[in-house]
Amino acid sequence: MNVMNQFFFGVYPYIALAVLAIGSVIRFDREPYTWRTGSSQLLRRRQLVAGSILFHLGVLMIFGGHLVGLLTPVAVWDALGVAHSAKQLLAMVAGGVAGVMMLIGGLLLLHRRLFDPRIRRTSSFGDTAILIILLIQLCLGLSTIFISARHMDGEEMVKFMNWAQGVFTFRAGTADYIADVHWLFKAHIVLGLTIFLVFPFTRLVHMLSAPVWYLNRQGWQLVRSRRQMPVSRIASAPASIRGRKGDGR
Repeated sequence: MNVMNQFFFGVYPYIALAVLAIGSVIRFDREPYTWRTGSSQLLRRRQLVAGSILFHLGVLMIFGGHLVGLLTPVAVWDALGVAHSAKQLLAMVAGGVAGVMMLIGGLLLLHRRLFDPRIRRTSSFGDTAILIILLIQLCLGLSTIFISARHMDGEEMVKFMNWAQGVFTFRAGTADYIADVHWLFKAHIVLGLTIFLVFPFTRLVHMLSAPVWYLNRQGWQLVRSRRQMPVSRIASAPASIRGRKGDGR
């Protein structure tokens, strides 16, 4: 059991994070045109909008909460006067609300993808599989709330913080911090690391991109017909779009 604990929580995190980083760079370099999500917004648009908003808001809240909650040093929370029990309660309440939002949104998206024949035909196995995996991971996370409610001293929360910070600082013996926690927490962590592992090979890579270049785009986009423009219209067209007769511009 100790060997398994050392592998999954002392070695596996580095494997998953290395594949996440290296795999994402290689995919962006070699397959840039796959760095996107497929669009099906013309089909069941209302369900898509409702599900997508709830799902993505929940994801952002949960990811941000995990990032701040796990990677902020314990000394910082102590200096701010935030008790461990208060931090645990905040994580349970905020995580529970965000989790329910993500669950409702994810179920709407999954229902739309599975039960609309046209969307199902255009969906890949990977698209559906990663959504199901995310929902399973979410259910594991929500289940841990009931385990945490049994002991509100915040000490278990400190164990996870020490483990996560130990991984990122390459601290020896990191896996020992969570050796005795409930198996639901361990399953949640292992599946989360597995999501990092498969991340570069799924549509999740779009999370690493943001269309910020649109904010600095200059001018208007001109869409011109391939048909030949009549001479009379060419002569009256503005100089900026006027071209030779028959050149299609």
